[in-house]
Amino acid sequence: MTSINVEQVTDIHHWSDKTFSFKTTRKFSNEFNNGEFAMIGIEHEGKKLMRAYSFVSANHEDHLEFLSIKLEDGLLTSKLQKIEIGDEILVRDKSTGTLIIDDLLPGRNLYMISTGTGLAPFMSIIKDPKTYERFDKVVLTHTVQYPEELAYRSDLESFNVKWEKVTQGRFVYFNTLTKVQWPREGRITNWIKNEKLAPEIGCESVDSKLDRFMVCGSTGLNKDLIEYFESIGMQQGNSKTPREFVVEKAFVRR
Repeated sequence: MTSINVEQVTDIHHWSDKTFSFKTTRKFSNEFNNGEFAMIGIEHEGKKLMRAYSFVSANHEDHLEFLSIKLEDGLLTSKLQKIEIGDEILVRDKSTGTLIIDDLLPGRNLYMISTGTGLAPFMSIIKDPKTYERFDKVVLTHTVQYPEELAYRSDLESFNVKWEKVTQGRFVYFNTLTKVQWPREGRITNWIKNEKLAPEIGCESVDSKLDRFMVCGSTGLNKDLIEYFESIGMQQGNSKTPREFVVEKAFVRR
């Protein structure tokens, strides 16, 4: 039976009226895989409110970090968005998930496709030295509606500088917006299907036999990309059978 750790909030950042992130202490003892999630939450009126949240922090960091949406009618998030430094966060001492690079076959370039808070698990993966040992280039895409929703944007734009010893300059950050004018507009699925993404970031055209994909976002994104990947001969991987792409489907309205 798994235990529940009580962590303290050490930092909070409100990215927009839709998203925020927070850091906590790390008593959490489970050596999670980067890309995984755990059940976290708070105690409210004598009840534990717990939901699945991906780790933004990498498994080698000395703190925990999470990215969350804000929902006024969300059972947990309506209360979680009001936390303050020093408040207690419950973290179940067990992690799981499907966004594990070991569930992918070896390949050339790794594309991590995210929308909204689906960015979270990839923030831990891009800090993992093993990721850069497995792939020539590591590409992270993030699609939202408005600029202020691009969480961690400044960090990601300078990621190769801060994490140079890990990335060796091989990390690529690419964002798109869907509601306002922006240098790169539109749904990321269209960029992929129309074969515009790879040349835009200086990569070779996507090859289903060489390139690998990880996806975390809305139900629509997952469905569209699963259908597209399968149409070009890719198969979805898991812990028993590594393949060309993996998709996280565990997250629901909180």
